[in-house]
Amino acid sequence: MTSFDPGVAETHSAVLFFAGDRAYKMKKPVDLGFLDFSSREAREAICHREVELNRRLSPDVYLGVADVHGVDGEVCEHLVVMRRMPGDRRLSTLVEADAPVTGPLWDLAHLIATFHAAAERNAAADDAAGVDALLSRWSDNTSELALHPEIVDPDEVAAVQALAERYLDGRRPLFDSRVARGKACDGHGDLLADDVFLLEDGPRVLDCIEFDDALRYGDVLADVAFLAMDLERLGHPGLASRFLAAYREHAADSWPRSLEHHHVAYRAQVRAKVSCIRASQGHGPAAGEARSLLALAKRHTEAGAVQLTLVGGLPGTGKSTVARMLGDATGAVVLRSDEVRKEQAGIPVDQPSPAEFGSGLYEAASTEATYETLLARARSALVMGEKVVLDASWSDQRWRLLARELADDTASDLVELRCEASPELTAERMRRRSAEGGDPSDATPEIAAAMAVEFHPWPTARAIDTTPDLETLRELLRSDGGVGG
Repeated sequence: MTSFDPGVAETHSAVLFFAGDRAYKMKKPVDLGFLDFSSREAREAICHREVELNRRLSPDVYLGVADVHGVDGEVCEHLVVMRRMPGDRRLSTLVEADAPVTGPLWDLAHLIATFHAAAERNAAADDAAGVDALLSRWSDNTSELALHPEIVDPDEVAAVQALAERYLDGRRPLFDSRVARGKACDGHGDLLADDVFLLEDGPRVLDCIEFDDALRYGDVLADVAFLAMDLERLGHPGLASRFLAAYREHAADSWPRSLEHHHVAYRAQVRAKVSCIRASQGHGPAAGEARSLLALAKRHTEAGAVQLTLVGGLPGTGKSTVARMLGDATGAVVLRSDEVRKEQAGIPVDQPSPAEFGSGLYEAASTEATYETLLARARSALVMGEKVVLDASWSDQRWRLLARELADDTASDLVELRCEASPELTAERMRRRSAEGGDPSDATPEIAAAMAVEFHPWPTARAIDTTPDLETLRELLRSDGGVGG
């Protein structure tokens, strides 16, 4: 037997009435700043707009607009008339009951990807997906949140804004590339689990934003990130990840994890603002919801910070092993100086090449070109939202200073690690590496000794003792959130 929702439900801008197999939505006569339904004419227009827009995803749900007549026979109000959805098939209800929804989420991702593929593309949508528009929207939401210091902590509001601005400041090429690839469109704008119904004949998605076209415009990832945020809010981050992965596959799209974090954080900030408004209207639970959503936004802005990690040290100290582990753990791009050095010399990376400190592959000009290439490639990755690990000796403080400048230029966090091990152990590692072959490094104990003499002090780096065995070292790096982020 199908169950239906209670007779009346309320949002910050509307009241819904349920009767039989129909649902009726009446707009509240409110002016909230970002929407103005204070006149009857405005409410009539927005009702028709809601039906038109929502028929894009659920044409059999939105039936039309009904006029309400007063006792004098004059039209006094307007109602959006909808087919009533069964409450027990609401996505939020199913998720909270731990019902199996993986299959239906796959279908939902396909529906949204198909919708986005056919959605209108225009200059306004392109602009909305750009850095300047996003900065403006973040700031507008922050201003709204700042009006409610009794509900949300002003310091936390400011911290989220600062992290968002820092991300956007260094990632303009990423956002420009998304627009150039046609990833901006007229989407839904408010994908929430409460408004998704998983029916036997497929999902239905209701209640897109109708009062401001600009709020529907933007990157397709920003659209689906709304539902991912809501699934996480409901305590199911695993479902959120699976939904985004399914959408990525259906849409044949790709993006850095940092961009995903950024859009999820923005959607959490939006809902925190809405919850503050509802709390100010007297809805008791909304205050706690606002604080929880703001905390979620902060977690994702922190997780989305782009990071440049320098992993240095003398040959044989295990820096390449540490760099590889960090790359595996964080999804970072790992760039290794030994590979770049041979690449520039036209030597296969796995081919041995006799080396002597200060000559051949290790002469000053070769080293200069190697670091210039490393930093240039790192810049390309950082501005596209990728974390980067640079594996090199970093023995010269001049190159460290340039790396710090790169981190500043790209608004990236800098982590500096210096690997250390005893001379006996490093010598044994180099001899074993040479005997086994296939490694890009041709460094010998003699080269390491010569480099040690010229290694500039590195007080800003954190020392990493690589003496433990590989599994112990992996566990150390995994358990220490301060190493590599």
